[in-house]
Amino acid sequence: MKLSEMREKSVDELQGAIADWKKQLLESRIQLATNKLQNTSTISKTKRLIAQAKTVITEKGKENA
Repeated sequence: MKLSEMREKSVDELQGAIADWKKQLLESRIQLATNKLQNTSTISKTKRLIAQAKTVITEKGKENA
């Protein structure tokens, strides 16, 4: 998901997406530990998505205040 797409979503949708990405991150870390993860860049990409979504939530909070 691109940053522009994140800005169009509501806070609740973003929080749901963050929960999904955290589950995906946990699964990727488990696969990394068991040497089953083929593409290790998925971990950093997922962490980046979570951070961007949290930033957009913070921006929306400041707009409403």
